[in-house]
Amino acid sequence: MAVHNHSHRHLGLRFPSRRRGGTAPASGEVTTAAATATQAYAFAGLRLLTGFVFLWAFLDKTFGFGYATQSGNGWIDGGSPTKGFLSGVAVGPMESTFHDWAGAAWADWLFMLGLLGIGLALVAGIGLRLAAVAGTLMMALMWIAEWPPARHLSDGSASMSTNPFADYHLIYAVVLIALAAAGAGATWGLGKAWARLSFVSRNRWLL
Repeated sequence: MAVHNHSHRHLGLRFPSRRRGGTAPASGEVTTAAATATQAYAFAGLRLLTGFVFLWAFLDKTFGFGYATQSGNGWIDGGSPTKGFLSGVAVGPMESTFHDWAGAAWADWLFMLGLLGIGLALVAGIGLRLAAVAGTLMMALMWIAEWPPARHLSDGSASMSTNPFADYHLIYAVVLIALAAAGAGATWGLGKAWARLSFVSRNRWLL
């Protein structure tokens, strides 16, 4: 009886080989991509929450929702957004200056437009560099108004300062700068569309 040796036939199923270039990403590349995406989402979430802080402050001071601003004392009711805070400054090198500014129409408008502009920029994810500059300036002035380095107020009473340098104003300023540097408006925001606009591409400080 003759025995015939038949060659093995392929069944038509082919699996990609890991040895071929470009067929499967390296584990390091996958890890890096996942970390980058996670960072983008983290910055986007931080951006939205920070934007809500500024935007809510504007709305509460404008309409008097009963939180930091009592009902009937809102800006729209004739109240001053700056008078209570600036007139209460009792420490620091600009104490008398802040008292002079308290309740001034120009101070109210600058403060409220700053809150609104920074809040909208952060929520929308556009103009983050401008928001960082404006927000850092605002936080610096508020830091000076509270003057954490002082252990006593001008009347000699304890300032109750918990830290001579780092307080929440400084943290907010650093967060604003970090969001602008990271381009945090591209995720969950209009940052990419904003960057493609012709006048923005010609003026990169508007990013």
